[in-house]
Amino acid sequence: MTPYVLVVEDEDALATLLQYNLEKEGYQVAVAADGEEALTQVDERLPDLVVLDWMLPKVSGIEVCRRLRASAKTRNLPVIMLTARGEESDRVRGLDTGADDYMTKPFAMGELTARLRAVLRRIRPGLAEDRILRGDILIDRVAHRVRRGEREVHLGPTEFRLLDYLMQHPGRVFSREQLLDAVWGSDVYVETRTVDVHIGRLRKALNLGPEVDPIRTVRSAGYALDFEAVV
Repeated sequence: MTPYVLVVEDEDALATLLQYNLEKEGYQVAVAADGEEALTQVDERLPDLVVLDWMLPKVSGIEVCRRLRASAKTRNLPVIMLTARGEESDRVRGLDTGADDYMTKPFAMGELTARLRAVLRRIRPGLAEDRILRGDILIDRVAHRVRRGEREVHLGPTEFRLLDYLMQHPGRVFSREQLLDAVWGSDVYVETRTVDVHIGRLRKALNLGPEVDPIRTVRSAGYALDFEAVV
């Protein structure tokens, strides 16, 4: 399953940057602009990991983390805390409150995504698989590359996320609406026929010459990736 990450950050520019880069890495991302909104979103849909700013309006990041750890529902929810407070005492306080990792601003996006994978790998290993092989198709999330047999497959960001999602559920049929929610996000309005366009692009990139098409179109239902016929 694609990991769902909640970014809690009140600086719009940084929140947008985090969302863009994490989605590029293949995560589903939601954003909350303050601590109160973050707690509401967590209650409505439990994320797989929270990227949490310390200095937030309404409810501070430290208090958000404390409340998450106090609830049985969210006690084991992974939290990476971001803050401009770089003193050792602040770092100790953040970790003691229950954060799984702690990064000071400014930070390198590559380091953040590496730490995010490390936390998921440690706490929820099934969500942090760096490479997935199905049939003769290999997807490498770290390098953001796809191979089919000996051939490299060049995909755009949306096609990469679409393939990643389908490869996690081989054989399962997804409706266009389900794919829109999983790949584009439920808070983005995109017409369902957009799915058909990107499926077409994905097919074109995956299938050259005599290769078997792994994408199955199910009339009136949607699409599935079937690897039994792929050798």
